[in-house]
Amino acid sequence: MTLQIQFVTLGMMSAGGLALGVLFDMYRVLAGQLKVPSWMKAVLDLLYWFIGTLIVFRLLYESNWGEVRPFIFLGLGIGIVLYFLVFSRAVIWVIRLLIRIVLAAVRIGKQLIRVFIVKPAIGLYRFLIIFLGFLLAVAIFLYKTVIQLCYPVRKLLVWLVRPIGRWIRARIPVPAWMKQMITTVAAWLQKFR
Repeated sequence: MTLQIQFVTLGMMSAGGLALGVLFDMYRVLAGQLKVPSWMKAVLDLLYWFIGTLIVFRLLYESNWGEVRPFIFLGLGIGIVLYFLVFSRAVIWVIRLLIRIVLAAVRIGKQLIRVFIVKPAIGLYRFLIIFLGFLLAVAIFLYKTVIQLCYPVRKLLVWLVRPIGRWIRARIPVPAWMKQMITTVAAWLQKFR
């Protein structure tokens, strides 16, 4: 392994240490802000180490084809120490700022949904209920009016048809089932008087 590849590997591992520091601060701040349950912290720890391992080995593979040497750990240590001494506070501040921005965007989104979707939908629903109630009232009024207007015509038709019905009944015997049906229909028609 040439000296140039060793310096590139040391630089890449230092960048990997910086990335591990950023990832750790993101994990720490998000777990604190989101109030993660204690059982979930173990899962998040495993996830952190899994992602960190993937990052480090990817950088190691890209820099020197995956050869593990002692200066690799030195590079990781330099990157982590440099991150926590220089960049950690700024990164934590940025992460908290991003969390506040996301929470504000979620609040604004909820308000927009409430104002532009929920309230108009409720207003439309109320309008439809009132409008359909009005149409139902008009339909009932028209139905009663038509029934009252048809009542004299019905009386006239019954008066005209009654002699024909008596004559037919006298000439043609009516089966019992038909008499029962006629009685049921007549009882039903009595409801509309």
